[in-house]
Amino acid sequence: MLNFNKIIQSERVILRPIKKEDFKEMKNLTTDQNMWYYFTTDLSNEVVLENWINQAVSDLENKLSLPFAIINVDNNKIIGTTRIANISVRDSRVEIGWTWIAKEFHGTGINSHVKRLLFKYLFEETETYRIEIKTDVLNIPARKGIEKSGLTEEGILRSHTLMTNNRRRDTIYYSILKDEYQITVIG
Repeated sequence: MLNFNKIIQSERVILRPIKKEDFKEMKNLTTDQNMWYYFTTDLSNEVVLENWINQAVSDLENKLSLPFAIINVDNNKIIGTTRIANISVRDSRVEIGWTWIAKEFHGTGINSHVKRLLFKYLFEETETYRIEIKTDVLNIPARKGIEKSGLTEEGILRSHTLMTNNRRRDTIYYSILKDEYQITVIG
């Protein structure tokens, strides 16, 4: 079972449950509209961002998802978000996603680092057996990062999701299983 108050810390980042008050800091990180091309929501719009955060907090309170603010340990500032969602306790399955990282941290390995922290938490501290991640088939940087993190490509769902610019996205799914994690990461 997930701990919905979980805080995960490493030498680089702190992952702590998102709060409504995070809006003030996040709005300064999300102003570039181009950042949201592969995202399903344009968070450069402050109203949309505030609603997105409020929904994440509501989902957290209702134990539907575990959304995290990603905080830089060096200065205690928010640098992005990620989330554990689509939780199926019966099937021991979750999805990691809804992730965005501030532009100045793109290419620094933060995203992969955060995924590894979530894998460690989910596979070592919970009963999770399967982790899923999905992205836009056109988002090559995200796909490379997901593959580098040890996930297996499973397939493409055609015309799966409506994007912010009214484009219909083909969604590519990836997964990693607990046994694979133990072999590749621990073993």
